[in-house]
Amino acid sequence: MVRFHEVFILFFFSVPIARKMFKAVVFVSIVLLFSGATVDGVVWSCNENADCWNGGNCTVVKSHGVCACSTGFVGLKCQMKLGTCNELDCKNGGSCAQVNSKAYACMCPGLYDGTFCEIPYNFRKFFVELMARNSTFWLYTTAVFIVIFGASSILFHKIHALLKRKRVKRMQKKNGKAASRYAALKSASPLKSAVSSHSAQNAGVKSAIRGAVRFHPVQNAVVKSAVKAAVRSHLVQNAAVKSAATAAVASSAVVKKAALVQEVKTLGQKRTAIASETCSPGKQQSLWRKKIKALQKEGIIRPYPKKDGKAATRKIKSSTKNLTLTLEPPFCAMADEADVVSEGRDAVPMLPPQTVRPRFVSRLDSIVSSAGREGDLVLPRSQTGRCLAVFTSGGDSQGMNAALRAVCRMGLYLGCQVYFIHEGYQGMVDGDRYIREATWNSVSDIIQKSGTIIGSARSKDFRTRQGRLKAAENLLKRNITNLVCIGGDGSLTGANTFRQEWPELLAELVEKGRISAEKAKQFPNINIVGLVGSIDNDFCGTDMTIGTDTALHRIIEAVDAVQSTAQSHQRSFVIEVMGRHCGYLALVAALASEADWAFIPEWPPPADWRDILCTRMQQAREQGQRVNIIICAEGAVDRDGNPITSNMIRDLIVDRLHYDTRVTVLGHVQRGGNPSAFDRLLGSRMGAEAVLALMDTSPDAESCVIALDGNSIVRVPLMQCVERTQLVQKAMEEKNWDLAVKLRGRSFQRNLETYKLLAKLRPPTEKGNLSGGHIFTLAVMNVGAPACGMNAAVRSFVRNALCHNCRVLAVKDSFEGLMKGNVQEMNWCDVSNWSMFGGSFLGTQKSLPTKNIDKVVEQLRNLKIDGLFLIGGFEAFHSCLIMAENRDKYKEFCIPMMVLPCTISNNVPGTSFSVGSDTALNEICNLIDKVKQSAIGTKRRVFIVETMGGYCGYLATLSALASGADNAYIFEEPFSVDDIKEDVRVIAQKMVKGVQRYIIMRSENANPNYTTQFIMQLFSEEGKGEFSTRINILGHAQQGGSATPFDRNLATRMAAHAVEFLVGKCREFLQADGRVFTNTPDSAVLLGMQARRSQATPIQDIKEKSDFVHRLPTEQWWLKLRPLLRILAKHDSIYEVSAVKMDLK
Repeated sequence: MVRFHEVFILFFFSVPIARKMFKAVVFVSIVLLFSGATVDGVVWSCNENADCWNGGNCTVVKSHGVCACSTGFVGLKCQMKLGTCNELDCKNGGSCAQVNSKAYACMCPGLYDGTFCEIPYNFRKFFVELMARNSTFWLYTTAVFIVIFGASSILFHKIHALLKRKRVKRMQKKNGKAASRYAALKSASPLKSAVSSHSAQNAGVKSAIRGAVRFHPVQNAVVKSAVKAAVRSHLVQNAAVKSAATAAVASSAVVKKAALVQEVKTLGQKRTAIASETCSPGKQQSLWRKKIKALQKEGIIRPYPKKDGKAATRKIKSSTKNLTLTLEPPFCAMADEADVVSEGRDAVPMLPPQTVRPRFVSRLDSIVSSAGREGDLVLPRSQTGRCLAVFTSGGDSQGMNAALRAVCRMGLYLGCQVYFIHEGYQGMVDGDRYIREATWNSVSDIIQKSGTIIGSARSKDFRTRQGRLKAAENLLKRNITNLVCIGGDGSLTGANTFRQEWPELLAELVEKGRISAEKAKQFPNINIVGLVGSIDNDFCGTDMTIGTDTALHRIIEAVDAVQSTAQSHQRSFVIEVMGRHCGYLALVAALASEADWAFIPEWPPPADWRDILCTRMQQAREQGQRVNIIICAEGAVDRDGNPITSNMIRDLIVDRLHYDTRVTVLGHVQRGGNPSAFDRLLGSRMGAEAVLALMDTSPDAESCVIALDGNSIVRVPLMQCVERTQLVQKAMEEKNWDLAVKLRGRSFQRNLETYKLLAKLRPPTEKGNLSGGHIFTLAVMNVGAPACGMNAAVRSFVRNALCHNCRVLAVKDSFEGLMKGNVQEMNWCDVSNWSMFGGSFLGTQKSLPTKNIDKVVEQLRNLKIDGLFLIGGFEAFHSCLIMAENRDKYKEFCIPMMVLPCTISNNVPGTSFSVGSDTALNEICNLIDKVKQSAIGTKRRVFIVETMGGYCGYLATLSALASGADNAYIFEEPFSVDDIKEDVRVIAQKMVKGVQRYIIMRSENANPNYTTQFIMQLFSEEGKGEFSTRINILGHAQQGGSATPFDRNLATRMAAHAVEFLVGKCREFLQADGRVFTNTPDSAVLLGMQARRSQATPIQDIKEKSDFVHRLPTEQWWLKLRPLLRILAKHDSIYEVSAVKMDLK
């Protein structure tokens, strides 16, 4: 740590203006002390009764005004109600203790004071209190102290000036060149520039360095040291440092951004203190030595050895110019020798491709937001007395009802009055019967329904000033000043306009006598929080909007359905999908359905698209393909902006190729049907977070939108998102197609690039590959239980590997097939039409390589495999770990290996989602919907539904939340007979007042004694005469069906990342004899979704986070959703806020 007192003394005695500033600060401080005032409000004093809240009286105690609080209130201003504090209210080690029979207050430690122990008991407070007791004594004492201090300061300054002149002359004689070097250092300030401009010469290096800073702790001391060196020097030129930086990124955990920013600032301040020394040239050399030695002791920099007996030379490439500094050892020590940038040489990193995915692409892609509240607890009835309303506007979408349910019940849980505004903005204008108070039962049994139960409409009246005036009056009649708006960008823009005009509307209503002045004063502001409900997914700032996933389900169901008739008659189908000016639905549907061509507005086809399309379809037929699928977005255009319609495409194919071609316009079918599990969960999480955001909003805060970033619910500024959404349309109108694609976000760009690659008929020869002219042999196998999405992952891996000039071997029947040599070399056409099918075409077994490991090694050696890709569940992870730990015994395991989690259980550590789990959730939700229908017919029925997943409760918990079930028993959260009896009590209440139905989910290994049969028997006994109980064990039906669009696309993208990783590692560790040999931990990894991005984590690092007995990760993100499940099912619970406010890049 830099010694700040040394820097201060140097600064004070070297710069004249600093001395004047210091004297001014001393004078102001004295005035403030004698006046009894403070700078930061440590000593607070009341002046009149109005300063004291809640009926407190201001009385004088020891020369200071103190609030004497009325009964039931405590605190400096009587602002805190008795009995309301808890441990989280008390800061700095304070504890919440009971002070009488009804009251609780914060008990503070000795050094802190205040209502919440937030005020440090510092010297100034002590000084003021003593002055209050004996002001005359302390007045004289302070005056004497100031006189003595001033005289000694002047004397010391004279002595210091004399010594400085002598030292300067002595140092100038010793080193005449010091002045010129210091002048060069001061003018260019290269160290400061290096910190501020991150002068690494390559964007990939910058990304790796930033990733190294943002992701830790790093598990290896050597890696830590190398990463620190890379951050200090901002020049990565060394392969060892690069590899260490890569490992640091791949093997770390995310910490809060605020702490990281502070860490970087601190490091920058330390270096700036050195680089900006402003003392005399002679003194600079001495101080430079002292500072360098101090930083060496703290480990910030290291000595740099002499070079051929001469002083070492450091060249730092700055953003302004190159500057050569020559300093005597050990003071030229800001980087290792291998980090020196020589003249004319470009620093090109050889980092593996998967690490070069910069989080910060450009400011154009950035939507900045404020800090968040993640980890806070929300208590029931903590917002009693507040009112909120929710409405849906614009086009409807599946999942809106789930959001309505969550908003309503979370609001009631917090103690708010909740209103439904029917028919959107028009209902707000009309008022009366269109604004109704909601109850708990108002949203019962709606989560599985599409559309919106409160209606939606586009209002012309609200667009006028008079319409908004009437809407404001209707809201004020019911004291509603908190609104949740569910709709598209137009609806959200209207809500923000309404919020901005609110003060003017109030003034006009008061002027016209329609409301009282007291009412206007009581509600001076209105708060808005938005939820984006749209099937188009055209709103910038969120990865997915409510309804998009279900719309994709409808499209894929239609495409899969027409495949059979197309196969029978060798037909071509042109499928027209919705989306207006956004091509997300068409693009992702084409990627998931293996369509031959996709027309989207953001990426128009080339000018000769007619010739290319016909040639492409003709080649496909010549290769034996019997069906052609073409996806056309309704807003598709060509390069000149002219519309491309589905009928135009049909006529082109018929006229030129004479193929039997049909057009299928899906239309509003895409808006219908039961919402998918993803949309139900998204609506529930967003709805709950919207209520919490409303409760947090202050009058001067900007309106926000609840969005999805990766797997995290975040809050982003409303108007920034709207403006960026409008920029996309503007870019398309200006025919700036590259900008339009970029503005859609990283996910859209990745989907587009993947589709363009995989849609080709054969490996593209024009694509630059990563193999560097080498031909690597990559093997792929499925390990563990079958799961939907395995085939899509194999297809993507095979085609991506062929694009990179690799030889691909498919191993059938897992390790058992490998030991028998059951291996097939794959070609481009071998994996056609694989994505839509569930199961595993390669075959999969729950076998580990420990059995007959010598045969596994022998086959790897005989097949000359350079890289291995394992697709499967916990068995795949365990198998890779076994091979990685046996590298010292078998050199055949010293190859790059990667695991893609693919299991319905989602029990693999190192990832938030597993391929296949989304399909299983949808299957479970569909089955529960049917069970609920049965319960409606029979009345007073309790269903116990058992899911698969082993000891993992992921399927039970999330299917319960997505289907509206009442509880879920899982292994991770132990339960007892008392918990089961509590459910019996809740069931009895619900049978009287509710929908007379109760559904409980249970994971198959939740408890060895409290089995499904036992719970049914207990419920049957306790519920005699009140309700009956039935069991439903879903079994292997959860593994079946066609893969959902989510699983197909996740598998496709992850497999593409896997190819980049394996080929990059093969090239990095290629030996002179042509073999690939690597035993580094970062060459055997698991590719998973963590936080907001895909990340490769070393297998051996994940071992510490795994429970091999129960085949579980030790930390699981979805457990924080269980309190939300209880809240929405009317169980008392404490809810953990899951959203973060962050920079959305």
